[in-house]
Amino acid sequence: MANAETYDQWQEAAQAYDERNGLQRWKQSEKSRHYDYATIRRRLDTLKLMRDSSDNQGMLFTLNEGIHGNLGGMGSSSLYQKAKFGTKQLIVDYIEEVSSTLEHLAQPKLKGIGLHEKIDFFNRAHLCFGQSALMFSGSGTFLFFHVGVLKALWDQDLIPEVISGSSGGALIAAVAGSRKPEALGEIFQPEFLEFEDDIKNIIRNLAPGKKRKLRKDDLMKIIERIIPDITFEEAYQTSGLKINISIAPFERHQKSRLLNAITSPNVMLREAVLASCCIPGVFPPVSLAAKNVKGQRVPYLPQRKWVDGSLSDDLPMKRLSRLYGVNHFIVSQTNPLTLPFLNTEKRNGGLASTIGNTAIKTMKDWGLAASHLMQKPFKENSYASRFINGYIALVSQSYTGDINILPSSRFLSPAQMLASRSSAEVMALLGEGERATWPAIERIRIQTHISRTLNRLIDELDQSVKNGGRRAAHPKRKVVKDVA
Repeated sequence: MANAETYDQWQEAAQAYDERNGLQRWKQSEKSRHYDYATIRRRLDTLKLMRDSSDNQGMLFTLNEGIHGNLGGMGSSSLYQKAKFGTKQLIVDYIEEVSSTLEHLAQPKLKGIGLHEKIDFFNRAHLCFGQSALMFSGSGTFLFFHVGVLKALWDQDLIPEVISGSSGGALIAAVAGSRKPEALGEIFQPEFLEFEDDIKNIIRNLAPGKKRKLRKDDLMKIIERIIPDITFEEAYQTSGLKINISIAPFERHQKSRLLNAITSPNVMLREAVLASCCIPGVFPPVSLAAKNVKGQRVPYLPQRKWVDGSLSDDLPMKRLSRLYGVNHFIVSQTNPLTLPFLNTEKRNGGLASTIGNTAIKTMKDWGLAASHLMQKPFKENSYASRFINGYIALVSQSYTGDINILPSSRFLSPAQMLASRSSAEVMALLGEGERATWPAIERIRIQTHISRTLNRLIDELDQSVKNGGRRAAHPKRKVVKDVA
């Protein structure tokens, strides 16, 4: 697995490892204390029986009872830590059966179920099941790791519709969300990722006496080269991806924002990314721009200025949940300030694990309490007060999701966040991002299969309404692989 150069090679080696260590037998055995296998087996058999007998109302009723991603605990991370590739075959079979049943119920001419009843069912099922989001953390020039994560998911047709990014992650989210799906491959080419001279100019202007505006201008040159001058709404119309950019307020009493095609459809994408990348003290705060009703560029909230989004909302999970019904988070995390302290998986590690987690939480709570006390003697806009505010904002956040993709080393130097990267270093970071994603690919494929099926079928049903009831044709999609 360590020597694999492609995902197919890694998969072959992972399956060989599982076979050699008896883990294929573990996958075929349904029993485990980590999930309610009896309930899942019962529902699987019921759905199969109904589909085989074309009991359409029965299938509709059974799925209406509840369709969600963690039925009986089958989404537990413990079920994906045992084998190198995949999980219990019962879980895979159940997900396949639910997807096949959904396909059956979406057929144009279905006895006993009308089009509007189907549309109502699928919309409720989508709301109930939820969907996944891909989240890119703050990163500086470690952002090329995010590019590798994106490439690994793109190769497998697994990029979620909802993507968020902050700081360097905002740049990658915007690049992905401003291109047609068939054109996305260009961003993984070495010539597209060549920023070395621009980054050197930024570093050169870090010298004492240099104006921060010069650094911002060099950063904007990078953004202008790789991101078109469009709004969030125009980006969505182009790519079909729901991209979200985190920005933090420069003023103390303002709230952070999550910019996207819902909350800020007319805001210009370039300025949003620039604001999210502006590290306080390195770059000056940024004003946003938008298009007015005549399509002209105008200032957006001109009295407000914005800075690095990772300071206040590196991973905006609550906002994504509220806006899109996201309940499953895939996180590419490269923030050097947080990586050494992350507990990325919820394990049942017994007493030692519980004590460790409690100790970390206690230190975090005491640190926050001490920071609030230390802040009181300082003036509101003093450097010390702003520093403490930044610390409080960083420590208060959550930096992990359901599936976490991290660099091989947890100890990335914060001093390297603005380091120049040669072409070889860029491609090395991209390759590391790909390889770090490969062990999570099958888990992502399994856990997102139903939501991807629902998204596609809802699109087809909506199109069928426009076509007078004829279901639109769709390209063949990849399906969950048999883990055996």
